[in-house]
Amino acid sequence: MSAIALVGSVTLLLSEQMLKRVLTPLVAFAAGALLGGAFLHMLPAAARQMSLDGVFLLVLAGFAVFFALEQFLHWHHCHREAVGCKKPLTYLILIGDGLHNLIGGLAIGGIFLIDIRLGVLAWLAAAAHEVPQELGDYAVLLHGGWKKGTALLFNFVSGLTFLLGGLIAYSAGQRLDVTWLVPFAAGNFIYIGASDLIPEVKGHEKLTGSAIHFAAFLLGILLLLAVKHLGHE
Repeated sequence: MSAIALVGSVTLLLSEQMLKRVLTPLVAFAAGALLGGAFLHMLPAAARQMSLDGVFLLVLAGFAVFFALEQFLHWHHCHREAVGCKKPLTYLILIGDGLHNLIGGLAIGGIFLIDIRLGVLAWLAAAAHEVPQELGDYAVLLHGGWKKGTALLFNFVSGLTFLLGGLIAYSAGQRLDVTWLVPFAAGNFIYIGASDLIPEVKGHEKLTGSAIHFAAFLLGILLLLAVKHLGHE
């Protein structure tokens, strides 16, 4: 699962000019994938196990914590660099993805403890969900000015939290309840997608550019929707 974070390595085959052309649509795609993951996967799963009041409160908490974290990182970044203060979106992506992978590792690790066959099926479903999301995350890192190799490395490191979650689930057995983390992480994803990514791609000067970005955004959502339906079959 951690190796899926290296899916962005396909961009190494692209020229710099081609990469610049596809980068912004990939950011729009990432926004759709993050919002699709939150609304189509994480929130319904949380609602099946918690009260709706609790789910909504934790979503707001996740949203607010990432807003506060971004404010702190922005303040810290601007005090270190006098010129070119930018929103530290890339760090939020890595933190949010790391938390999401940790939750996935805890959940799937717990399923493996119950039934190995069910664990394999759960892993396959999660892997299908991770491919579009990790590709989008990698595109955001590149859009934020990271070099290809550095972006791949840090995206892979954030993916290692899946392994950590699995090990924690194995050591804790069935005593660990992490249900509350699911809507909290959904709030993180909603904040990143709506507050940071969408503003990066909206308001294109040309109508064709705006149409491409919106189509990429919808594609991210539709892929997550397809994964949800396939997981129910």
